[in-house]
Amino acid sequence: MDETGTRQETRTIRRITFKLVPFLVLLYLAAYIDRSTLGFAKLQMNADIGIGDAAYGFGAGLFFIAYFLFEVPSNVFLVRIGASRWFARILVTWGTITVAMALIRGPASFYLLRFLLGAAEAGFYPGVVYFLCQWFPARHRASIFGLFLLSQPLALIVTGPLSGGLLGMEGIAGLHGWQWLFILTGLPAMLLAWPTLRLLPDRPRDAHWLPAADRVWLDAELARERREKGPVLDAAGAQAHPLRALGDARIVLLALYFLPYPLAVYGMSMWLPTIIKAFGVSNLTTGFLSAIPYFFAIAGLLTVPRSSDRRDERMWHIAGSAALGAIGLAVSATAHSHVVQLAALCLTAFGLYAAQPIFWTLPSRFLSGTSAAAGIAMINAIGNLGGYLGPFTVGAIKQYTGRLADGLYFLAAGVLLLGVLLTVVVRRYVEAPGGATPAAANENRRV
Repeated sequence: MDETGTRQETRTIRRITFKLVPFLVLLYLAAYIDRSTLGFAKLQMNADIGIGDAAYGFGAGLFFIAYFLFEVPSNVFLVRIGASRWFARILVTWGTITVAMALIRGPASFYLLRFLLGAAEAGFYPGVVYFLCQWFPARHRASIFGLFLLSQPLALIVTGPLSGGLLGMEGIAGLHGWQWLFILTGLPAMLLAWPTLRLLPDRPRDAHWLPAADRVWLDAELARERREKGPVLDAAGAQAHPLRALGDARIVLLALYFLPYPLAVYGMSMWLPTIIKAFGVSNLTTGFLSAIPYFFAIAGLLTVPRSSDRRDERMWHIAGSAALGAIGLAVSATAHSHVVQLAALCLTAFGLYAAQPIFWTLPSRFLSGTSAAAGIAMINAIGNLGGYLGPFTVGAIKQYTGRLADGLYFLAAGVLLLGVLLTVVVRRYVEAPGGATPAAANENRRV
């Protein structure tokens, strides 16, 4: 690319990044705060309405079951209806249901609303991944996904203080603090629906704030990438068979490859306050210390994906980040020093979050059109089952052995190291020449 083309690329990517990414981060921040506040609501809610620990655990898990069931249909509708309108629909429904959580009166209403919340929010995260693939050339995607995923650690940093403050509204207007927590964390999603319709163009050609010459360059660049792909599940085939991608073995492989990260992230985050509390500190200090690893998660998201884009290398950046996460979990389980244990958890957060945005560059190597939307949704749907399995498995291991450290060993050896080993398989079949299928890759090697 000549100097003029380089300048145009830099200018165009910077402009669409500043226009789209901060707003998408804000939307996902609202979503992640919604799903993170339940643990704080539990401190008051369970006693007020008579929900036991078993009922609470079952209801909390229903969110992820509904998320799994509705994610693929949601992303297929996104392609047909348009990103801005579909995202606005998701915002209104999940915000309304979150506010309605203030009306919970017992286990049955808790189960129903948790399931509906998962169904309402399903499709937002993979929808954004698909949406960003329609705007950014492949060589920029790891960095862009990294910026978008900043919303996760940011949400976990602010959720504790925010939830604590809202729980303190006990008795105001005759409502409990946990009711105010649901109401005031659900309203922002509803209020963001109208700006989403106004500010989020569906395609580059609809972006009036992007100069015509830049729109032409971007469309040409994305079209060139599509032509240079190997065998793909393309837009034309997908219109006739929108779920065609789900039968591709590479989708199943990538889903298994992604599963360790949500499983380990949720497994660690749900038990992190318990680990910190065991240091012998107060609840307030536990809250502040629990936020420290997520600052390292932000550092991982800002550095490793950029390195991956700069070097045009994906697999070893993913494997290296997963290995760091596994080492951190293992050290945190064995360390006797609280300082060393906290440092190890910081290393874990760095690795777990750094790997994920790089991973999301892989599906677009062989997917496009509605097949890309369906395939990305299926990968994320299976991965998000880890949100249920991670905390449950760690808790079950702790109950059986009496040691939380054994649960951390499971996350380190049984989950993340499996992800590192799967890198070899993914590298062979997904990173094959032209993004080929396994059979095509073997044929390429014989030639």
